[in-house]
Amino acid sequence: MTQLKVAVIGCGSIAKHRHIPEYLAHPEIELVAVCDINETRAKEMAQEHGIPTYYTDYQDLLQDLEVEAVSVCTPNYLHAPMSIDALKAGKHVLCEKPMATSKEEAEAMVQAAKESGKKLMIAHNQRFVPSHQKARQLIASGELGKIYSFRSAFGHGGPEGWSVDGRESWFFKKEEAFIGAMGDLGVHKTDLLRFILGEEFVEVGAFVETNAKEGATVDDTAVCVLKTESGIIGTLAASWSYVSKEDNSTIIYAENAIVRLEDDPVSSVIVQYKTGEVVKYELGGIQTNDAGGQSSSGVVHHFADAIINDKDPVISGEEGMKSLQVVLSALASSDTKQITKI
Repeated sequence: MTQLKVAVIGCGSIAKHRHIPEYLAHPEIELVAVCDINETRAKEMAQEHGIPTYYTDYQDLLQDLEVEAVSVCTPNYLHAPMSIDALKAGKHVLCEKPMATSKEEAEAMVQAAKESGKKLMIAHNQRFVPSHQKARQLIASGELGKIYSFRSAFGHGGPEGWSVDGRESWFFKKEEAFIGAMGDLGVHKTDLLRFILGEEFVEVGAFVETNAKEGATVDDTAVCVLKTESGIIGTLAASWSYVSKEDNSTIIYAENAIVRLEDDPVSSVIVQYKTGEVVKYELGGIQTNDAGGQSSSGVVHHFADAIINDKDPVISGEEGMKSLQVVLSALASSDTKQITKI
């Protein structure tokens, strides 16, 4: 069997715990190289996993004709330029979120993918969580009736407990991260809600603050009110200030039921019907930073499937751009203190 030859650019925690283990576990993928500006980190990652080649300059990696696809797992401000360079070099690209730091960058990424004929996928893993897929099915089937509202949150104690650089991480630096909790966590939820509801958001009002992480130059706490094209309204919270327990829950309020997602330690979906009936589904837990060593988010599997079987990626550059735009509009709302059209 001919294997897809892949490289990972950036050897931080997201590469260590998500991308590299998933590539290594995939029977149709050969992980042939890694790259990091920190040579020690790149060398150790390669040696630990038996990866034959490591680079310290991603441009050198892009000249490697053996490499067919790359994961871009670098600080946010590098996502767009590195992805564009990789696409122009003829590589398929799986880019971490947020895909870019502006609408213009995102559009350039999408254009580069079109011109190169290569796949561009954004690593929004929450679409692949079984509970979220079940919720989408329930809504699409009409079983829940009209959807009225939602409440979604993603919060934990902050990236210092996750990043390889701890409290000195680029996550807290505006010049490298561009945005904080809204880019790290909020964009996951904007993508998830668009996926579950099957609608686009059209307006947002947001409060975005830095009040939990001393010395940070990016946001660490945000609360948004969102409205879809059909008039569904709800709230999204993203925060690095949930110090005791991660919250990754979503609640859907509908005509016929309330649906609770990842709000119970055992039942990942709980449907409370207005008739009084309660149906619980145990579909497996959502991924968390605490779990470590995960190899089944679904992201790499779908990326590889898109390349090997020449399909459109499930989360294309266009899809990633729509989810990013909600976040950018939320930041604009916070700055102007006005409701912002998306």
